Amino acid sequence: MIKDKVKEIINNDKLKISPEIIAVTKTFPLDEIMPLIEFGHLHFGENKLQEAEKKWTEIKDKHNNLQLHMIGKLQSNKAKSAVKLFDFIHSLDNEKLAKKIAQYENELSKKIKLFIQVNIAEENQKSGILLKDLHNFYNFCTKELFLKVIGLMCLPPVNLDSKKYFEILKLNSEKFNLPDLSMGMSGDWEQAILNGSTYVRLGTAIFGNRKSR
Repeated sequence: MIKDKVKEIINNDKLKISPEIIAVTKTFPLDEIMPLIEFGHLHFGENKLQEAEKKWTEIKDKHNNLQLHMIGKLQSNKAKSAVKLFDFIHSLDNEKLAKKIAQYENELSKKIKLFIQVNIAEENQKSGILLKDLHNFYNFCTKELFLKVIGLMCLPPVNLDSKKYFEILKLNSEKFNLPDLSMGMSGDWEQAILNGSTYVRLGTAIFGNRKSR
């Protein structure tokens, strides 16, 4: 069962810390998610705002302890809806988005916990702040906009050993004394935790293969 898979991951003897497991529910209907909610799991992740709004708005009203994570690319014109619905955003990746989040936090009187997405391997097809720009961007977000940046997030290159990139992200998080790291998905979550990840984003490892759309 889904809840047994979560227990197995949490109780893995090889891991020295127990991270927060974000159950990534994109494409999965609520009837497949509810057993995990009823089990008491709190952290859930979605990649697309529109899907998240349809799926989670009513459920969050009924279960106000749930923590919803935006883990996909977020357009600045959707920032207000994201601030309203989500508790965490893992994909803060540009100044325009940062300004919009700060604006809507003030309007809605709500603070979001944020991860700066780092383009750890400087891949053209991926979003994220380059390492050479990270210091200035972090200062802009925290000192000028007063955003609550709690950590860094990365998506290592596909088909390469993720360990190297997890180590680099951890070293950079330590420079800013950030407490959290959003690293690791279904294919590399164990290596991510061994390298300090405090939030892992698991979909297939919990729910099985994605539904066709």
